[in-house]
Amino acid sequence: MSVDSTRLERALRSRLAADPLWDFALALYTRPGVETACLALQDEAGVDVCELLWHCWLHHHGLTLEAEPDELAAIRRWQREVTSVLRALRRQLKGEAEKSPGVAEVRQQVQRAELAAEQETLARMQALAERGEGLVCQPTCRSKLAFSLASRWQLQKKAQLLALQTIESQLDPP
Repeated sequence: MSVDSTRLERALRSRLAADPLWDFALALYTRPGVETACLALQDEAGVDVCELLWHCWLHHHGLTLEAEPDELAAIRRWQREVTSVLRALRRQLKGEAEKSPGVAEVRQQVQRAELAAEQETLARMQALAERGEGLVCQPTCRSKLAFSLASRWQLQKKAQLLALQTIESQLDPP
C-alpha cells in the first residue's frame, strides 16, 4: 500500500501549525537547566538560541534539517542585524540601569524589543518548516539530536556537549 505524500505533507503542515514554535520554545526554555544551557551555548559557542529551539521543535515532530533552505540565511541575517544588536544594547545598559530609573525603563523597552525580534525569528522559522523545504522525516532518537547539533555547530568542549544534553533531556517525547 503506498502512502499519498501530498496527504502526509498536509498532515505534517497541519501538525506543525497546531503546535506553535513560540509556545514550544517558551515551554522548553523554562524547564530546569534549559535557560542556563541555552545562554551558555549562545555566549560561549555563538549558537543562535532561536535556531537551537527550532531544531528541538523539529526533532519533537520527527523532522530534521537535511539541507538548509535559502531563506534560512535571511533569518540568520535578521538575528545578527536586529536581535543580536538589541541584546548587546540591553546588556550594555545593565550597569547604568541599576543606578538610573530612566535608563532602567529604556533597558526594559529594549528588552521587550529583543523579545519581539526573537518572536519574529521563530515565526519565520515556523513558516519555513511548514513549507517543508530542506526537511526530512526521521525516527526520533534523543541522542541523535545532541549529536547532530554538536556536529552542526562544531561543538567539542565538554561543557557545550553537556549543555546540549541538558536541553535534550528536557524534551518531551514526540
